[in-house]
Amino acid sequence: MSDNELIEQAEKIFEHIKHIDENGIEFWYARELMVALAYAKWGNFKGVITKAMQACENSNISTFDHFAETGKTVPMPSGAKPKIVEDYKLSRYACYLIAQNGSPSKKQIALAQTYFAIKTRQQELTEEQYKQLSEDEKRIYNRNIAKKRNSSLVDIAQQKGVENFGKFHNAGYLGLYNETASQIKNRKGLKPHQEILDYMGNEELGANIFRITQTEARLKETEIKDEHLACDTHNRVGKAVRKAIKEVGGTMPENLPTPEKGIKELEKEKKQRLKLSTKKENKKLNKKNKK
Repeated sequence: MSDNELIEQAEKIFEHIKHIDENGIEFWYARELMVALAYAKWGNFKGVITKAMQACENSNISTFDHFAETGKTVPMPSGAKPKIVEDYKLSRYACYLIAQNGSPSKKQIALAQTYFAIKTRQQELTEEQYKQLSEDEKRIYNRNIAKKRNSSLVDIAQQKGVENFGKFHNAGYLGLYNETASQIKNRKGLKPHQEILDYMGNEELGANIFRITQTEARLKETEIKDEHLACDTHNRVGKAVRKAIKEVGGTMPENLPTPEKGIKELEKEKKQRLKLSTKKENKKLNKKNKK
């Protein structure tokens, strides 16, 4: 089997069990990955996950960002109460580490190692590559970072007792902007379905990424499991970020310009340019082959 055929086979297997959450973030359930990797017992597969988490920690990368504990409801026979079993929501990087620590004798492990290694490298962006991006491309890149961080923040907030996420997000916005999400939308002239983070420039996105990551870090450090205290933490972090911006003489986030185009529009235009470029390259290739 050629390398391309190997990748295609792996892609069919692992893309089939991929999930996308409400923030557009991809993830895999450990229980489903276990089956795809031909492990029969959770206890054995949990050992592989533990090794992968250790490898993640050894690389000074937060395991929480890639291995989010969750529960899976399993129906029971005879109308008995459904059972909740341990599970994980895994990032692509987490799947890659699991594949690296799995049994090398399994064909499925070899496929996973090939697939996740290639796909993980494809998503990496060096500092030099980032500098070469246009402002719109940087916006897309930073918006995706904000999505991932927000998804991680929501997970930890849920563990800390947050149920009303509208209230929780508003607490952070009030701290950073002195405005609620609704007030920010009105000021930016956004429609109800349009997302605030989609209409931010790079500087504003940077401030919000800082707010999100620092709130997540503070929540991880506490033993609280109370929605009010979690919201208070988010608000205090937002205020601290705002204070830092003021102290260095930066522009307050509410005074930064709102881009005319949202991220979804930019992504659509990017796809169209790529499609047109591919079409032109194919034409050139066809002409060359005819000669």
